[in-house]
Amino acid sequence: MFILGTDTGIGKTFVTAGLVRALRRAGLPAAAMKPIASGIEADGSYADIEALRSASELDADRINVYRFAPPIAPHRAAELAGQTIELAPLVAMHSALSGRFSPLLVEGVGGVAVPLSASLMQLDLVRALRVPALLVVGLRLGCINHALLSAAAIRAAGVSVIGWVANRIDPAMLEAEASIQAIATRIGAPLLGVLDHCPPDSAFDAVAARWRSGAAPAQ
Repeated sequence: MFILGTDTGIGKTFVTAGLVRALRRAGLPAAAMKPIASGIEADGSYADIEALRSASELDADRINVYRFAPPIAPHRAAELAGQTIELAPLVAMHSALSGRFSPLLVEGVGGVAVPLSASLMQLDLVRALRVPALLVVGLRLGCINHALLSAAAIRAAGVSVIGWVANRIDPAMLEAEASIQAIATRIGAPLLGVLDHCPPDSAFDAVAARWRSGAAPAQ
């Protein structure tokens, strides 16, 4: 399963790590990978990778292929580093991990329509991995538009949307419930859960259970 988001900074890592922990609590050998990351600190640390590493109990090099220092779009970060993001090593890492962990969650980078290189988009990677997408919707002003356009773009690329999670990143958002309802009646995918701002880790148990109850083979 590929975790995509309506934008950057809307909680993809938070949701991915929380789901891995919940699935492990349920007795499943779950893990997560973040194949591409930008915004690495000078000491080599990166909060998103560390969160997934901790949840999956794996070394960072086992869950990440490309990492770049500037906190910018990955295609440009790769250009500045003299590299080109390619699908082959990403698919190879996914294949190696999926043989050991199920479900295996893959966290994307930025929003849905993110370039990885001059010829690749993030959705090309999702297609290459042959996995469905779960969409994380950051609840803030504009989220209805972002959610519906993101879901449409995912489907236009030939990828299925198996569900979505509403994440309250703005606790002061007006009419948040109305926005959730507006998305739910139009997006054409099940709402797996609504996460309050800074919820307890146990909140992910219900999200994981809803996904498992209707999910296809977990990848």
